[in-house]
Amino acid sequence: MNINSLTTAEEKLMTVLWKLNSFYMKNVMEEHPEPKPHQNTVSTYLKILVEKGYLTTEKEGRIFKYSVVIPYEDYRSFVLRNFLKQFCNNSTEELIGLLEDEKMLQPQVVKSKVKPVSTPEKKKKKQRFKIADEILKSAKKKKKKKK
Repeated sequence: MNINSLTTAEEKLMTVLWKLNSFYMKNVMEEHPEPKPHQNTVSTYLKILVEKGYLTTEKEGRIFKYSVVIPYEDYRSFVLRNFLKQFCNNSTEELIGLLEDEKMLQPQVVKSKVKPVSTPEKKKKKQRFKIADEILKSAKKKKKKKK
């Protein structure tokens, strides 16, 4: 699925639309926080969001019913990946460092959330120990049988 970037205004409107999921213009106007934009403004943004692929329309008589196409989780992932690429050289370590520098993340939280990465070397060592354990077990069994 190809996701296009949103302007700040489009993103603010989409936060309302993601909550509604399927809606009519009147629902948007009711749910939009104050200060409410003019209905023509919302209508223009809805048209743009349809063109960008965020919404679909279904005509019901003289009005349109809109439905969200791109889920919030997909958009959030898209924004995070773009941020990582643009501001952190595609490095999660740099992102975590930035969050710590900005006092947005405590080091102890990172330690509790990050799981150690299993490298191929560690896997080989585990396999070696597993093989060694099997050899030792079979040797112990042979000694017991001989007694």
